[in-house]
Amino acid sequence: MARDLLGKLLVRELDGQVMWGRLVEVEAYLGPDDLAAHSKGGRRTPRTEVMFGPPGHAYVYFTYGMHWCLNFVTREADIPQAVLVRALEPGPGVGRCGGPGLVTRALSIDRALNGVPLRPPDLYVVDDAAPKRRVFVTPRIGVQGTGRWEKRLLRFCVDSPNLSRPLSATRRRGR
Repeated sequence: MARDLLGKLLVRELDGQVMWGRLVEVEAYLGPDDLAAHSKGGRRTPRTEVMFGPPGHAYVYFTYGMHWCLNFVTREADIPQAVLVRALEPGPGVGRCGGPGLVTRALSIDRALNGVPLRPPDLYVVDDAAPKRRVFVTPRIGVQGTGRWEKRLLRFCVDSPNLSRPLSATRRRGR
C-alpha cells in the first residue's frame, strides 16, 4: 500500500478551501511484530485504537510535544498496520511539506481528523493519473533502538526536493 500511494494527491478541504500536495515520501508500519510501530506487541491504547479499526481511516497523533503526524490505516480491523505520510510536493498556496509535522501544519491536520474516513469532504487521496516516477526504498527515519526493524526497507519515496531527508547521490544512482 505504501508504494502505491506515491504520486497520488492528498487533498484537504477546510472552510471551502481546497488544499493539496502530491505524496512523495511515506513509511510503512507493520503492526504488532514491528518494534517501531505504535501497535507493537498488539498494544491497544486510546491513542492507537484507530489503528485497530477498519482500513481507509486517518490515524493522527501528537509527537514530541509539538507535531501532529498523519497515517493511513491500511489493513482490516484488528490488524493494526498504517502508512505514515512523511512528505508532499505542495500544491498552490500550500506551505512546506518536507516532514510529517510540516505536512500536517500545511494542511491544517490535527487530532480533530483522527479516525475520520479518508473520503471527501475532509481528507482524501486522489489518483490524478500523474506519470509514474522511480520509487526508492530505504530504511525508515527515526526508528533507532528497534533492533532489526531499524534496517528494514520500509520508507518509500521518489526523488524530490521536498523529502524530509534527501536521498544520497549513491542511492539515486541505484547503488
